[in-house]
Amino acid sequence: MTDASTRRPTPRSRRLPGACLTLALLLLAPSSQADEALMTAVHAFLHEQARSQGEEVVIEVRPPSAHLPACEAPQPFLTHASRPVLGRVSVGVRCGAEGRQVRYLQAEVGVVGDYPVAARDIAPGTTITSELLERRRGDLSRLPSQAVLDPAAVLGQVARRSLPAGAPLQAHQFQARALVERGQKVAVEARGQSFRVTREGEALEAGGEGERVRVRFDNRELVTATVIGEARLAVDL
Repeated sequence: MTDASTRRPTPRSRRLPGACLTLALLLLAPSSQADEALMTAVHAFLHEQARSQGEEVVIEVRPPSAHLPACEAPQPFLTHASRPVLGRVSVGVRCGAEGRQVRYLQAEVGVVGDYPVAARDIAPGTTITSELLERRRGDLSRLPSQAVLDPAAVLGQVARRSLPAGAPLQAHQFQARALVERGQKVAVEARGQSFRVTREGEALEAGGEGERVRVRFDNRELVTATVIGEARLAVDL
């Protein structure tokens, strides 16, 4: 992986102010001052959205189509707000005082920052601790789509498969550590607004914290309860 911090700005590069160093690379020169204002607004918007993810943000925006009219008072927005602002991004822009005209620009966003990798080979079933992880630095947009960026997200979880040393971590490679085992005697709390009753039952499947597990009581009654601790589950009434 090439560290984006070694890149040199092209003659068309522009630097945007902010806590992070930002390189805004234009793929094509804007055709007018109106296009220049539009692209500046999009650059600033993407910088604001992405700057918390790393120390350096590299933004490449494709200029608007030449046949479109000028966009007055541009108001950028993300077309997929739930997705991280990394890699290829579609940006919508409302134009005019009332924002009735909408156009879309394509951008490429790279963020140079730290991310966790396996410090050594990790075997399946291993509980993840901080000693098993180390930090690497690079362009976060080049990582897999489910890459883990915050090591705290996997601490205490269990590896589903072998993880080679130095490999980026992905969310689907981990699962919550089982606090309840299949066939184990468990305590099930039934909770209401002003009472709490505990019954003993048998777990019919394993589960980690927050997962829902079926439990059978001595009278053959079946309930589905949420794991809240070691051999402890809860149902809300």
